[in-house]
Amino acid sequence: MSEPFHQPVDAAVVPRFAGLSTFMRLPAVASAAGLDIALVGIPWDGGTTNRAGARHGPREMRNQSSLMRRVHHVSRVAPFSLANVADVGDVSVNPIDLLDGLARIEAGIAQIVEAGAIPLCAGGDHLTTLPVLRAVAKGRPVGLIHFDAHSDTNDAYFGGNRYTHGTPFRRAIEEGLLDPKRIVQIGIRGSIYDPDEHGWAREQGIRIVYMEEFVRRGPADVMAEAREIAGGQPTYVTFDIDCLDPSMAPGTGTPEIGGFTTREAQEMLRLLDGVDIVGADVVEVSPPFDLGGMTALAGATMMFEILCVMAGNLDRLREEAGGPA
Repeated sequence: MSEPFHQPVDAAVVPRFAGLSTFMRLPAVASAAGLDIALVGIPWDGGTTNRAGARHGPREMRNQSSLMRRVHHVSRVAPFSLANVADVGDVSVNPIDLLDGLARIEAGIAQIVEAGAIPLCAGGDHLTTLPVLRAVAKGRPVGLIHFDAHSDTNDAYFGGNRYTHGTPFRRAIEEGLLDPKRIVQIGIRGSIYDPDEHGWAREQGIRIVYMEEFVRRGPADVMAEAREIAGGQPTYVTFDIDCLDPSMAPGTGTPEIGGFTTREAQEMLRLLDGVDIVGADVVEVSPPFDLGGMTALAGATMMFEILCVMAGNLDRLREEAGGPA
């Protein structure tokens, strides 16, 4: 019996280095119509304040994602059998006009949301999350589970510029896109500009789990709290690749030593099971600073981890509703 949903190209039939480069070797489709989950690239780094290059992230993550197979080895989730998933290409971007770039990204993601699919995005720098949230959270604020070395709740850079990859979540709260009391930031570390740099975030009710606390408590305990903060309400998941230690993810714009291992990150993402994920992204993969594609591979793998959780959740909801699996 043939699968009812899109399936990846079988690496035992067509080698991974052959054929079109798409996310997880899935079909490339023109729109999100009929999809449950849309894999989409956002090749834009107009908010980067130092090491640019994340605009090249989606292309290389597609390449490295050819190493993903059909079934998760721990959860046994087979995402491509539980949900209709495909690569919808890249949103339109403008590399020389920041505000127009944000508007184009929002419009592209809005088309996915309007088609009834959940976007799983590959950035791009972290400012790309703001226009995605503008599309996903239209009409009501959502919660946020945020893996990162940086809080990204600063106010302005370079003479009052309010839109950089260090400001997206401050803007999102100000715009009513996020419920700050349902935000948890995990893995925050590194030197800061000011002793009270995270004061505004804490005042809004954001829960910040610094790396030192994570080390004391471990993934299971921290993620139990994250799920409690998210509650049973719509939640966005954002994974900045610089949450990983640069020994495992050197290809990023703002590396900070002392980060998660890839194994710790995988464990945390698996513990998102049951969270009402209405959108997600993996951002800040910068191939020009990468070594042997290892950061892009980590990014693609984290996308697969999130995809498995999303597909499992959708399948469970179908069963609860009495619909077809």
